[in-house]
Amino acid sequence: MTARDKQLPDLSGYFGQFGGKFVPETLMPALNELELAYTEASADSGFQQQFQQLCREYIGRPTPLYPARQLSAKIGGATILLKREDLAHTGAHKINNALGQGLLARRMGKTRIIAETGAGQHGVAVAAMCAMLGLNCIIYMGEEDIERQSANVLRIKLLEAEVRPVSSGSRTLKDAINETIRDWVTNVHDTYYLLGSVVGPHPYPMIVRDFQSIIGQETKEQVMAMYHRLPDYLIACVGGGSNAIGLFHPFFNEKSVKFIGVEAAGQGIETNQHAASLTAGKVGVLHGTKSHLLQDRDGQILETHSIAPGLDYPGVGPEHSYYKDTGRATYVAVTDAQALEGFRLLCHTEGGILFNQLDEAATDDNAIGYRSYSPCLFWRRDAKADAERLACLLPNPFDEVF
Repeated sequence: MTARDKQLPDLSGYFGQFGGKFVPETLMPALNELELAYTEASADSGFQQQFQQLCREYIGRPTPLYPARQLSAKIGGATILLKREDLAHTGAHKINNALGQGLLARRMGKTRIIAETGAGQHGVAVAAMCAMLGLNCIIYMGEEDIERQSANVLRIKLLEAEVRPVSSGSRTLKDAINETIRDWVTNVHDTYYLLGSVVGPHPYPMIVRDFQSIIGQETKEQVMAMYHRLPDYLIACVGGGSNAIGLFHPFFNEKSVKFIGVEAAGQGIETNQHAASLTAGKVGVLHGTKSHLLQDRDGQILETHSIAPGLDYPGVGPEHSYYKDTGRATYVAVTDAQALEGFRLLCHTEGGILFNQLDEAATDDNAIGYRSYSPCLFWRRDAKADAERLACLLPNPFDEVF
């Protein structure tokens, strides 16, 4: 990491005007303790070596960078590479952050781990990590997401973690975060809140970004080894934004590499049934950080919609807001219908059952239609519930649609 990278965030936790710590006074000591512990761990070669060793032996890193030749030929004009985070242990990128923060929690002497989850992948990753490290685990999950992601709920329970349903609000990720924060305030002395995305008060956006940056670090090494040059574009879906920041950040100072983040447009931006905070939101404060939010004229948080669980969050990480504000990244949005179109295209061309978040990233015409070199996407494997929902939404799978 270069000196310039280390300026983001500043000592107060800001990325430009975004970020900060907007929390009750009771949580300030816990955040200060966390920041100090992370600073010490970051400078401890033993801690870093343990993280890297478990990334290899437990997660299975590095994950492959796959040349999507059929997809590239179908689109025309671009060499498309897929960063295969679905091949990481537990099936998504979430395990990178869960492992890093789990090791940090154990270093701090915390024995009780709490976390939120939307799509269920963060919950599975945290539960797996806690089982491996011998830590108690409680996962908060909205009732809507529990219904949509029942297979992941089963996986969490098989790992002997407790799942606590959240019935308030929209019963999705935002509300799960609310309940997790309430728990943390009450049990701050022995409890570690393992936040799953680059949101929340400082130092969480920095911590999650740093652990997820292994994605972009590997991608840079792999693409240089394969093609002896950097990609023209990096493309990733954005909900809270941890996978995208993990890919983007190691390329931050490579100005020739353009970043494209793709948000969930749901039923369409004009319908207000979407989750496109950067595309259609305004600056505000949610869950302890300042960033772009979906809110009404009175500052009340709006309900969101996306076919992809985990992308239906009404805010975004402050570093993404900074990238948008400075022009470092471009953010676009695709609808549920476009996501389903991308889902089928990827299935037909690359032979993978690719669910949810990749399809949001892969179906924006601008994002995959550039005459560019090696844009990087994510795919992920997910639960049986996704397949059941898609069977209802897609036309006859035997119809010829291309």
